[in-house]
Amino acid sequence: MKVLLKQTVGIDVAQNELVVSLGRMDQQISIEVYAYKVFPNTQKGFSSLVSWVNKQTLTNAEVRYVMEATGVYHESLAYYLCTNQKQVSIVLPNKISNYVRTLDIKTITDKSASQAIARFGLERQLEVWQPPLKIFNDLRQLCREREQLVQEWTMLKNQLHAERTSATSSEKSIKRTKKRIAMIDKQEKEIMEEIAALIKGDEAIAKKMKVITSIPGIGNLTAVTIIAETNGFELIKNKRQLVSYAGLDVREKTSGTSVKSKPRISKRGNRNLRKVMHFPALAAIRTDENFRYIFLRLASRHGIKMKAIGAIQRKLLELTYILWKSNTSYCPNYHSHSITTETITM
Repeated sequence: MKVLLKQTVGIDVAQNELVVSLGRMDQQISIEVYAYKVFPNTQKGFSSLVSWVNKQTLTNAEVRYVMEATGVYHESLAYYLCTNQKQVSIVLPNKISNYVRTLDIKTITDKSASQAIARFGLERQLEVWQPPLKIFNDLRQLCREREQLVQEWTMLKNQLHAERTSATSSEKSIKRTKKRIAMIDKQEKEIMEEIAALIKGDEAIAKKMKVITSIPGIGNLTAVTIIAETNGFELIKNKRQLVSYAGLDVREKTSGTSVKSKPRISKRGNRNLRKVMHFPALAAIRTDENFRYIFLRLASRHGIKMKAIGAIQRKLLELTYILWKSNTSYCPNYHSHSITTETITM
């Protein structure tokens, strides 16, 4: 009988179901994906999944559960497995999608996706996932709740303007709309107070916040959103990976002389993280000479301001990661030297 080196459980996580494939690697580095099943994304489904895996796998080789970081749908399963002493690895979605492109898969389904995840776990040396600090989960929930309130506030403001300018406006309707806006203002204030209390209650994170808010354009709310959406950069190993996770990486397709698409940001990443970088980029351009220099140089090169703003967003996000990891404040002089020698494309 062949000796197994690794066993993986590749899980394609959706809102309501878990599509699971099992894979194994023997001592001859031969890979086999040999079992497949679908489970509900519920506590009962988690228990059934673990029981099924225990029956299908051998005890003489480690079993690693591998899944993508798919919004919030994977979190309950990850915590359940970790609580039951199972080895879990959570992979950024862009890593899996890039890996799938290297395989001879003509049709991508939930089953083929889970099989690809299982193979990825066998071929790569993945780190064991540890649950993030509770503060990051709390901050992320608060930031997303505030963002929903802001969207609703904007909608109500537009509605109020339309009601006031209408020839047949209703005073009662205007009054109710004003009350709803006032309620949202109150709730947003409560959320900001909760965020401030959480940061103040953690001395280490409070110091880190001072470090990354030293970057031009990065205020407290932006900094909180960044660390909340990345769990304190837990799964991020380098700047390039962070940019890709945010969907700010540049995609360009060129083949021969006939195919040449315009470079565009992929937008295949964390939408909340990408969205929060827009206004800080504008503020950095307006208030900091170094970022203004980058913006003007890029805008003059191709004449498209949004491309130049996108480059500033990437630079700010990269700086946030660097300063968080190095625990050093922003230095304008050092930054000025680095940007003049670096080629930034968009």
